[in-house]
Amino acid sequence: MTVAEQSGDKKSSFKKLGARHKARRRAVDLLFEAEARDVDVADLLGERVELAERDQAVAPVAPYTNILVEGVADDLDRVDGTIESYLQDWTLERLPAVDRAILRIAVWELFHANDVPPVVAVDEAVELAKELSTDDSPSFVNGVLGQVVSLAPQVRAAAAATRASDRDHEA
Repeated sequence: MTVAEQSGDKKSSFKKLGARHKARRRAVDLLFEAEARDVDVADLLGERVELAERDQAVAPVAPYTNILVEGVADDLDRVDGTIESYLQDWTLERLPAVDRAILRIAVWELFHANDVPPVVAVDEAVELAKELSTDDSPSFVNGVLGQVVSLAPQVRAAAAATRASDRDHEA
């Protein structure tokens, strides 16, 4: 049962092929590929943006894919530390690479994407796990993120306070 189902959210059957869903899926693909090839994900993202600009046959990289990939890359240590703190009898390295990518995106969204309700971030991650990973992955991803959701409001508030403080110092 997903967090949305637990909360009674009847709108959890959102469009599976919406623009944000596609952007998340592409971000998962990029994170997965960068790890598999052992290359910097920001460099890979830049290559894909350039390739799409040069070749009309290549789909452009959606702005939200950029936001997700750059966000995860910039905050990777905190995102990974958060995920690891909720893994029971597992390490981040033992997880399937696709599950790592899905969890990284979802945790980043929970902490930083103020326009994405937490239940949507979790549901999207579960949907991606259903599409891309093992039969056990959706419930595993939901279980980890169900615990992380409780941290999201504090992390978002701290980030907002930091941004406000930075703006005050610039003025």
